Amino acid sequence: MTRLVIVDDDPMVRTGLRLILGGEPDLDLVGEAGDGRQAMGVIRDLRPDVVLMDIRMPNQDGLTTTELLLAQPDPPRILVLTTFDADDMVLRALRLGADGFLLKDTPPPKMIEAVRTVARGEPVLSPSIARQVIAAATGAGEPQRPEAPRELARLTDREREVAIEVARGKSNAEIAGHLHMSVATVKANITRIFAKLGSDSRVQVAMKVRDAGLL
Repeated sequence: MTRLVIVDDDPMVRTGLRLILGGEPDLDLVGEAGDGRQAMGVIRDLRPDVVLMDIRMPNQDGLTTTELLLAQPDPPRILVLTTFDADDMVLRALRLGADGFLLKDTPPPKMIEAVRTVARGEPVLSPSIARQVIAAATGAGEPQRPEAPRELARLTDREREVAIEVARGKSNAEIAGHLHMSVATVKANITRIFAKLGSDSRVQVAMKVRDAGLL
């Protein structure tokens, strides 16, 4: 059973998320909050596995709340909710280590699956908007950071192929199919990529791939 908390200042959004997620037998919606300050207390008391976090809220925004939560021991996994597919605050949240993001108009079945994916420990970066997010974060054209090519040079040829597919927003299953690997092998490669690049999210890997001029 995955314990969930919803953090959003719009009561209608919270109601909609309750309707979407509340009926799933493996998801337990244990609480909600209307702003970041309230969320800190709710999350401390209820200790959810996953938090659906709105970014733009009064009193304390989702970015500040995400940063504070991820600085604590054993934090929940954080799935950012946004209306915009390339919002600068979303990019900053992902750099902080949020586990992924969803547009608020994501179809219910995909939203449910995204929550389950994050709960399993696999970050969610929607392929449909991955390219826009990466482009907004890194720009296009020449490498943004001169050290990026050196960092990517630490990878084996196979790890580099996997890293490029991650940067394209592919899921583990899609990477496995494209590169003719098992999903377990893809996961093992991603673990090594994270370690070699000093990254803790797929978005950070994608940015380094882009900065190295490999996209």
